[in-house]
Amino acid sequence: MVHSAYDAVELVAGVPGRIEAVASHAGKLLVAASDSEGFLRGSDCSLRIYSSPASSSEGGGEIRRDGPYALERHEQRFWRRPPLAMEVSATRDLLLSLSEWVALHRLPGLETVAVVSNKTKGANVFAWDDRRGLLAVGRQKRLTVFRLDSGREFVEVKEFGVPDILKSMAWCGDNICLGIRREYMIINSMTGALTEVFSSGRIAPPLVVPLHTGELLLGKDNIGVFVDQNGKLIQDGRIIWSDTPASVVIHRPYAVARLPRHVEIRSLRAPNALVQTVVLRDVQKLVQTDNCILAALSNSVHGLLPVPIGAQIVQLTASGEFEEALALCKLLPPEDSNLRAAKESSIHIRYGHFLFDSGSYEEAMEQFSDSHVDITYVLSLYPSIVLPQTHIIGEHDKLLDMHELARESSDATDEMESYSLQLHESDDKSPLEVKKMSHNALVALVKYLQKKRSGIIERATAEVTEEVVSGAVHHSLILSEPYKPKKPNKKRAQTHTSSIAREMATVLDTSLLQALILTGQSSGATELLKGLNYCDLKICEEFLKERSEYMVLLELYRSNEMHREALQLLNQLVEESKSEMENTDFNKKFNPQMIIEYLRPLCRSDPMLVLESSLYVLERNPSETIELFLSENVPADLVNSYLKQHAPNLQSTYLELMLSMSESGINPNLQNELVQLYLSEVLDWYKILKEEGSWTEKIYSPTRKKLISTLESNSGYNTDLLLKRLPQDALFEERAILYGKMNQHLRALSLYVHKLQMPERAVAYCDRVYEEGAQQPSKSNIYFNLLQIYLNPRKAEKEFEQKIIPVASQYPGIHKSSSAKFKGSRTGKKVVEIEGADDIRFSPSGTDSGRSDGDGDDASDGGPIMLNEALELLSQRWDRINGAQALRLLPRDTKLQDLVSFLEPLLRNSSEHLRNYLVIKNLIFRANLQVKDDLYKRRQAVVKIDGNSMCSLCNKRIANSAFAIYPNGQTLVHFVCFRESQQIKAVRGANSLKRR
Repeated sequence: MVHSAYDAVELVAGVPGRIEAVASHAGKLLVAASDSEGFLRGSDCSLRIYSSPASSSEGGGEIRRDGPYALERHEQRFWRRPPLAMEVSATRDLLLSLSEWVALHRLPGLETVAVVSNKTKGANVFAWDDRRGLLAVGRQKRLTVFRLDSGREFVEVKEFGVPDILKSMAWCGDNICLGIRREYMIINSMTGALTEVFSSGRIAPPLVVPLHTGELLLGKDNIGVFVDQNGKLIQDGRIIWSDTPASVVIHRPYAVARLPRHVEIRSLRAPNALVQTVVLRDVQKLVQTDNCILAALSNSVHGLLPVPIGAQIVQLTASGEFEEALALCKLLPPEDSNLRAAKESSIHIRYGHFLFDSGSYEEAMEQFSDSHVDITYVLSLYPSIVLPQTHIIGEHDKLLDMHELARESSDATDEMESYSLQLHESDDKSPLEVKKMSHNALVALVKYLQKKRSGIIERATAEVTEEVVSGAVHHSLILSEPYKPKKPNKKRAQTHTSSIAREMATVLDTSLLQALILTGQSSGATELLKGLNYCDLKICEEFLKERSEYMVLLELYRSNEMHREALQLLNQLVEESKSEMENTDFNKKFNPQMIIEYLRPLCRSDPMLVLESSLYVLERNPSETIELFLSENVPADLVNSYLKQHAPNLQSTYLELMLSMSESGINPNLQNELVQLYLSEVLDWYKILKEEGSWTEKIYSPTRKKLISTLESNSGYNTDLLLKRLPQDALFEERAILYGKMNQHLRALSLYVHKLQMPERAVAYCDRVYEEGAQQPSKSNIYFNLLQIYLNPRKAEKEFEQKIIPVASQYPGIHKSSSAKFKGSRTGKKVVEIEGADDIRFSPSGTDSGRSDGDGDDASDGGPIMLNEALELLSQRWDRINGAQALRLLPRDTKLQDLVSFLEPLLRNSSEHLRNYLVIKNLIFRANLQVKDDLYKRRQAVVKIDGNSMCSLCNKRIANSAFAIYPNGQTLVHFVCFRESQQIKAVRGANSLKRR
């Protein structure tokens, strides 16, 4: 990077004597020069003031380049000795100089303001803080800090001792950086605390240069090191000069060093490249002014006047130094903000094209992003990206200006065309290199579009919101004027005449989706579609179909609410996956579960579409599909009716799974529907077996098992309808279950015992009824009913006919069994009464139970009784049966030995209860005695009343009045007071009850 940053102009020539110091004030040069005679004697030094003819006439305050400066004033013998340093305070119009001591003169008249002769005599270096008016002076091994008080005199603030003689110093905040022989130190101006920084170079003396940021540049031979105010090194902060500099001044954005053979100018930005070399030999001093740098030779003064920033930017841009050109753009004056923005944008665009052509795609995208160029401009670099047809009219003026500036030295269109040729020409590059280049370029495009997306989507969303609000306001205005006469139809003015933001969002999202797919980021494309997006449906659909990106295509359909198309595609993919079993990846990717997951969010918004699309998965994954219906609360009646119409073979499957998976069960209509389906299938199966002659009640098909299980575990079905459909000569177990649901237990037990000949089932039936009715006082009657059926079948049949048949005449499936006469005998001998069985009346539960026959009743003649089953029931369920009633029902010839297993535990249990009752009675009696004894003891309490005993209620002496004592044995009250207090409590209690 070499360009002309400064123009060297000779300002003053032929100064008599030797120039010792130089400064500038109000556009004039102040030159301290030893007179020719004084120079020989080594003493007096004069001050010469030079001015430009143009500046004196116009009153300018800057060093000008038009014409040589002429001597305006000459103050002879201004100093007795040549000044070691001279500095101008422009804000205070003061001239500070260090000769024999520090002196302060007023400008422009040069009146002496203050002389610090005591503490500064013999000093060799000073540092001036113009903002705070602080002066640090180094003399021998002492450092003294002064403050300018009221602009008239210096007041000493602090004085510190230093390790060695000071060679250089500079203020850095509250600290002062000191250059002492071969090292640098930081001293705090308030406390005097010293901190070592590092050693200086071996050749050159220490050099401390302050920067405008408060940092420091410390010299170390030919290297300048950047440190902060505390002396800490700044990373990558160093300048390497071509030689050891004698002095360095900072003039943003450059550092200017005085070298033996020339003046070297380097950039302050890393890597601190060489900017310019000005050939000026034997330069004695370099002084920074507001607008230039003064270079003092032995008897002449040159000015390094900066080249205008705009000209430097043009030079750097033309030479390809884009970063330096951008850094200089920041130095343009604030009033030229438009020019600055245009130049920066132009440089960013050209820099972006340069980087893009060089293969640095991500860096190129950063430059395009910083240029604020339209995204369509960047997308034009990618011919593989298909853009939607839009009418985007960008910010024309701004874009045209930027494009014109971008074409000042080269045409951007040519660069784009050259890049396209570079991509598609296979002669120069191999296909692998072209593919890699294209992939890297697309990856950079993805990052660029993602960076731009948030702002563009936000603007598009705001535009949509504004249109919705405007439309709502317009609609409300129409509704508020219902009686306004109609006018001829006119096209209503649109609140948004264009949709630039939405079209730009469409371009961006469509391009981003394609770039993500082309770079293999399918997951990123899916995430893009899951959120708010403006992808062009037609372009993206064709693009995804060409590349078989079905997962992304499904998400595209979903985001556009094209659920029917998505489900059709998904069914097709699942079928293809099933047919191509060798492609394991494809099988893992598409399966029926995906259809279920897709349908899940649609269950509430579009249940009919869910039902239409669920037939495929209902056949293959019925449990998952039913779980979907249940978890998403799809109306069960709707599902059932749809399946009944379109897939009747799946209706029972749905109802079964729903019944098994639903904790609260299903509604009675659906329960009845399921039972009717089971019954229809069982009846068809029964007819087939009956025709074949192989029907028995002990045969169970899977459907019949389901029917029986459903009848037993549920009660929401219609028993009347089911009984009408049952055949008269079969399916007795189902009939018994239905009778049980109707609380017609006698009929149910009769069917289990006589029709099905399964006594164990009858006992299990009684156990279930007993446990379900455990809270009812007549819970044991169910077993008595069974005993009646066992021991008195004629009476049971008679009660069956008298009490059930008239009620059941409405059921044609119920028929009378052939009457049989049973003969039997009844024991006339009474058995020991058990459990208080005498005079116990029996009140049977249910609708079909009757009273037991008395002791004189005889069983009907003929017909076998089931004595063994009755005895077994008594022995197993002795604790659930009324013993006295059971004994009355047994035949008279029943052997007592057969009743041992029934009577023994019954008597044992009765005796045990009796003993327990006696124990409890004795315990209660003992507790009663203890209470009486305690009461007696408490009634023997002695209360002593003397002349000092007081009533706790009225606080008067009790004396000889009647008294009462509270249960605690200590509180004494007048009996009258006690009675009144009780009456008051009673009245309050009555009032509180009235309020309630």
